[in-house]
Amino acid sequence: MGKKLEAGQVCTFQKQVSDEDVHKFAEVTGDKNPLHLDDAFAKTTMFKERIAHGMIGAGIISGGLAMHLPGLGTTYLEQELKFQRPVKIGDVLTVELKVLEILPKSKFDIAKIQTTCTNEQGETVISGVATVIPPAS
Repeated sequence: MGKKLEAGQVCTFQKQVSDEDVHKFAEVTGDKNPLHLDDAFAKTTMFKERIAHGMIGAGIISGGLAMHLPGLGTTYLEQELKFQRPVKIGDVLTVELKVLEILPKSKFDIAKIQTTCTNEQGETVISGVATVIPPAS
């Protein structure tokens, strides 16, 4: 395995949310809310345009935990999420994962990781804290 996980470690990566992502998410989850899929309906809402499902952003965070920090073999225990702004289709999201603390247990460690997702304007769209079992180092 790689370097031992420590408090203060940070990982940042980006992902653009495409129209295809929104349609695939709707198919996989069954969430076919017209706010996400129907331009005419979405124009009548407070957003005035279609927006991505909030959980797409949460899923991108999940992917970052699994693939980047802590990385392959990470097990999710909990995720707090605060949806602060809509994610627009075409937005490039920047996800920052920051290790807040490591809690040693008898058979494994538990890591608390701050999860922040921002749009191109630098506005936070999703924030929270993930609790995970990182892979053994």
